[in-house]
Amino acid sequence: MNPARIEDEFPAPDYRGAQRDALGRIREAFAAGNRVVLVRAPTGSGKSLLARAIAGCARRPDEADPADATDAYYTTPQVSQLDDVAADPLLSDLQVIRGKRNYSCLLPGETDTPVDRAPCARQTGFDCSIRHRCPYFSDRAIASNRSIAAMTLAYFMQTAGSDAFGRRDVVVVDEAHGLAEWAEMYATIDLRPRTVPVWDELEIPALDGVEAAACFADHVTTVCTRRKDTLVGADELSIAEVTERDRLQELISNLNWFVSDYRDSTSASTWVVDGGDGEPVTIKPLNPERYLRHTVWDRGNRFALLSATILDKEGFCRGVGLDPDETALVDVSHTFPVENRPLFDATQGKMTYDHREETLPKIARLVVRLMAHHPDEKGIVHAHSYAIAEGLEAKLREFGVDGRIRSHDREDRDAQLGAWLATDDPDLFISVKMEEALDLEGDLARWQVLCKAPYPNTRDSRVARRLEDGQWNWYYRTALKTVIQACGRVVRAPDDHGATYLADSSLLDLFERSRSAMPDWFAAQVDRMTTPELPAFDPAAAGGDGDSGSRRDRRRRSRDDPENHPLADVWGSD
Repeated sequence: MNPARIEDEFPAPDYRGAQRDALGRIREAFAAGNRVVLVRAPTGSGKSLLARAIAGCARRPDEADPADATDAYYTTPQVSQLDDVAADPLLSDLQVIRGKRNYSCLLPGETDTPVDRAPCARQTGFDCSIRHRCPYFSDRAIASNRSIAAMTLAYFMQTAGSDAFGRRDVVVVDEAHGLAEWAEMYATIDLRPRTVPVWDELEIPALDGVEAAACFADHVTTVCTRRKDTLVGADELSIAEVTERDRLQELISNLNWFVSDYRDSTSASTWVVDGGDGEPVTIKPLNPERYLRHTVWDRGNRFALLSATILDKEGFCRGVGLDPDETALVDVSHTFPVENRPLFDATQGKMTYDHREETLPKIARLVVRLMAHHPDEKGIVHAHSYAIAEGLEAKLREFGVDGRIRSHDREDRDAQLGAWLATDDPDLFISVKMEEALDLEGDLARWQVLCKAPYPNTRDSRVARRLEDGQWNWYYRTALKTVIQACGRVVRAPDDHGATYLADSSLLDLFERSRSAMPDWFAAQVDRMTTPELPAFDPAAAGGDGDSGSRRDRRRRSRDDPENHPLADVWGSD
């Protein structure tokens, strides 16, 4: 790596905000010998451009010996973030590669077939006459030879050990704050009828510990391998059989990984097991350091990890298996005026489960008042869960303001988001899990509501185990990360402005408990927080004219014909 090139590799014609200063400090951190540089840059500060400059410092083939790693990877957990990179003309030299299911076969009669279900996947020994024109294999070949290959984190992890995407000199991970959580999710094994093709052949025993789960995993692997071998030996498979074969192969690999990691006395991972005794089984890792070492840390010589919310260097390093002594933290200052990104205390009570029935109607009334306060501006509600979103929408419908309301369900997330972004109407979008990787610059949204403090679910066995171990700082930092990410959705440039309203009083408690972990620029927002002056509750002033039937009908018809998987931003990369 040659950090001295970083300014020359910056792709924009000029700098914005603190980008120039950030590049200098990143250069110094790498030049000092650090293997990993954490770049904590505020939302909207142009991290993708910094990422491109860092990737451009990778060793080039003409500078290397044959055995040396060269070139760079750019990866991000979010599909939408990768889409933004692909659409940015300043990042046109990043060659994007996606998973097979994102490409369609070109063969006659197969043009609606994803490449992972095409004849080459269905027929043994199939010789494709146009493989050189296949969109997937063409993109893969180009990306494997391009100096910067860009892909989702899911695809990056899945290609660990592949010939096409081996070790490179530099790896840049954007939106890296959730790296440990993403690794835990990818490494989790979910055994149930929907995910295990041979479920009916299994007897699910009572599992009284991880050793029992490992023995059960060995048994499941044996049964899956028997069925997989039958499918692999067939001359031709149906699309359903191809799906089954691929699922079996993935399941066998995951089960073998779990057993290997559990029985490795040097592994730092802790495994927790839920279910059994005739019920579905979930096997989850904590601190999957070995998994990350194989899928990420062994894939590069130097790493840059960028995020607005790497709140604690030491804690982050522990969670992902990095040596703090080989890791530097570069803090990028926020150049967006704090008065343009105000926080407002509009709390209506606690939104914990025990208090939700009492508080949610109050939040619905608050939303009506906010709609009247912003009559000509689009807004977004971060509902945290579908249960909250559905309850809030039902109350707003009772108030007669649903003519300005848009929402989504698990099946039509991206379609409804796209429709809301495209409209010029001052509609309010009730969202679930859109606190990250959503760019609402300018009039796309001028205000937003945080319905609930986004604490991790204590019914999740991994969360419960951490709290049993006293990891309360992790619990509060995790919630704070999500809040900071959410607050950055509506202010994306120095001259942009947007208001954030806090509806759950638990958010105030979160700020007190996590004050020491706040970046200075976010603490400044908290310190300036005031109570908003809002109009009285008046549905008519909020747009409750009752003339909304046609729009509701259009939304319902769209939901009947979903186009996107509910976890598209998580799993849509392969």
